[in-house]
Amino acid sequence: MGTRIPVSSFQSDQASALFYDGVMFEPWDPQAPGVLTLPSGRSIRGRSLRAQLPDGQLPQLGLYLMGKEPAPMPWTTRWLRWRDFGLPADKRAARRSLEDVWAEAATIRVEIGCPGGRGRTGTALACLAVLDGVQPEDAVAYVRRHYDHRAVETPWQRWYVARFMQ
Repeated sequence: MGTRIPVSSFQSDQASALFYDGVMFEPWDPQAPGVLTLPSGRSIRGRSLRAQLPDGQLPQLGLYLMGKEPAPMPWTTRWLRWRDFGLPADKRAARRSLEDVWAEAATIRVEIGCPGGRGRTGTALACLAVLDGVQPEDAVAYVRRHYDHRAVETPWQRWYVARFMQ
């Protein structure tokens, strides 16, 4: 599992910037569309890749959940093969990828997206909530409350989240 970074590692210097181990970064605006703030304070943007790129900050890392590799973007991207309404093709790779982006979200702006921005994206965000300490049985409700009320679309996606840490 990825290294967990305690909230106490963060120091606020000004309203829009944080310092982590002496390095400044500007986190997502918590009021921006699609931004999910986790209990630790990490924020991750979820979005539909079919929609226009939101105005404002750009991600520094994007994890894209699609059946085929996405088009290049002007930031670092990672691709996880994940078909619509399904589960990741490689569950071990999915776990590693999600652990990595959870750790990265402590120091850079991370975005997770799929074409619709709800099912796969919501499932991945719920798994990140589990990594962040939300109980697996509460993670889907957490994401629906703080990201999109229709996130995590299928029973097997809910099942995946509930068993993510097993």
